[in-house]
Amino acid sequence: MKMLVNVVFPIEPFNTLMRDGKAGELIGRIVDDIKPESIHFTDHEGNRGAVMLVDVKDESMVPLIAEPWYLTFEAFCEFKVAMATADLMKADLGKLAEKWK
Repeated sequence: MKMLVNVVFPIEPFNTLMRDGKAGELIGRIVDDIKPESIHFTDHEGNRGAVMLVDVKDESMVPLIAEPWYLTFEAFCEFKVAMATADLMKADLGKLAEKWK
């Protein structure tokens, strides 16, 4: 299943890790380990952040994705199911609408 993972980095310890020259190397190690389909760095409500698209084979992968961010950056992670158009079409929206009208 595809999931969007929002990662929010608190100001600390990120600032300290940046000043120590470690933030980039740590991010690189985490991304190399998780191997997201894509990752984009952005802001989240004034904090540094990232949005990743990951393929989650089963629920046991969630800690493998989240813990490196939690333990390294004290980050917040939010997981959301992501569907492509083809996935949405499999749900047969017309049939659902008929059932629930």
